[in-house]
Amino acid sequence: MSKKYIEIHDKNSPETNNVLKKVIVPAMPEGDRAIKSFVLRKDEYFQIDRRSLRKGTSINFSMYSQKGMAFDLLADAKTTVLLTDDLMARLSEDMTCEIVIRKSDIPLYSAYLDSLLTSGAETGKQDMEDRTMVLKENSKMLMKDLLADPRSGKKLKKAGKLVGDITDTIIEEKGMLYNMLTLSKHDYYTYTHCVNVAVLSIGLGVAIGLSRNRLDSLGIGAMLHDIGKTTIPPEILNKQGKLDDYEFRRMQEHVREGENILRDRNEFPEDAFEAVLQHHEKLSGKGYPNRLHGDKISLYGRITGIADCYDALTTQRPYKAAFSPYKALSIIANEKEHYDFALFGDFVKMLGKIKLG
Repeated sequence: MSKKYIEIHDKNSPETNNVLKKVIVPAMPEGDRAIKSFVLRKDEYFQIDRRSLRKGTSINFSMYSQKGMAFDLLADAKTTVLLTDDLMARLSEDMTCEIVIRKSDIPLYSAYLDSLLTSGAETGKQDMEDRTMVLKENSKMLMKDLLADPRSGKKLKKAGKLVGDITDTIIEEKGMLYNMLTLSKHDYYTYTHCVNVAVLSIGLGVAIGLSRNRLDSLGIGAMLHDIGKTTIPPEILNKQGKLDDYEFRRMQEHVREGENILRDRNEFPEDAFEAVLQHHEKLSGKGYPNRLHGDKISLYGRITGIADCYDALTTQRPYKAAFSPYKALSIIANEKEHYDFALFGDFVKMLGKIKLG
C-alpha cells in the first residue's frame, strides 16, 4: 500500500514552510477506490425491472446492462427503439446482470410505464399484473428521489400514498406480492431495498391479520427504515470487508439519523418510528441502537428486522455474493435467538405461497 503524507505546520510561525512534522495517512486500498468510483457512477443510473418491458412496444430511453462494476450499452435510443423478439431474447438470456437506464431518462421511463396502462385500458387488456408492476417501479423512482432529498415533506407524503396503494394491492391480490418485489440478485440499490422491505413487511402484516391502519404505519416505517443512511459516507456504506470500530459505530448511527430526519415531519405517523428505530434490534439484546431484548422490541421492529435481513442476504453487494432464498432463510433460522421465531415461521409460509424465481 502506498504512503501519503500530510504536513503539520507551526501556526505561530510566519514561515509557511515551517513544518513541525509529517503524519503518514494510509492510502485508500485499490479495491475501496474502485468501489467508491463505482458507487458514484452507479448513482447516475436507475435499476429497472426487465419484466416491465413489453415486446412490440417502443422505448425512447437507452438501456444498459450492469454486470459487476461495468455498464454496457444494450439499446441506444438516439432514435426510438422497438422491443423486438431479438432484443427481448437478449434481455432474457443473461440473467446475471441488472438492466439500468440513465438517471436523466427516468421521466421517459415513467412515461413509458404510463403508456402501458393507457394502452391496456384502451384495449380492455389492462390487468392487475401491469398495474402492480407500474406501482412497484413508481415506488422505486420516488424512493430514489426521496433519498436524494430526505427532508422533503412533499415526497414523504407521496411515499405514504404509495404505501397505501401497495397495501391495497397485497390485500386485494396476495399473489401479486411477487410482482411487487424486485429480485435484484446482482447488485444492491438502497431505493429498491426500501421498497422490497416495505412489500415484505406489509405482506407479513397481512398474513398475521394486522388492521388496515396498522398496515399503513408498518409500511411507511419499513419503506423509510434506511433513510438515515443518506448521512453515512459512501466509503463506509460500500466498504469491502469488515468495518472497523469507528466505521461500525458510524454505520449504527443511521438509525438515529433516520429518526432525526423524520421527527419534524407531520406526514410521518408516530408509531411508524418503531420500524425505523428498531429494525436492527435483536431479541437476544445484541442489536442496536438501544440493545432492546425480547418483548421490549415492538411488533413493527420485529417484522421489519426479518424483512430487512432477508432482502439484504438475497441481494449482491460489491463485497459479497447474494444468497439464494433458501440459504437466506436458513441463515436467519440458525440465528433464532435474534428473531421472533413465530413471526419468522409466518414469513416462511408467506414466501412459500409466492414464486421467488
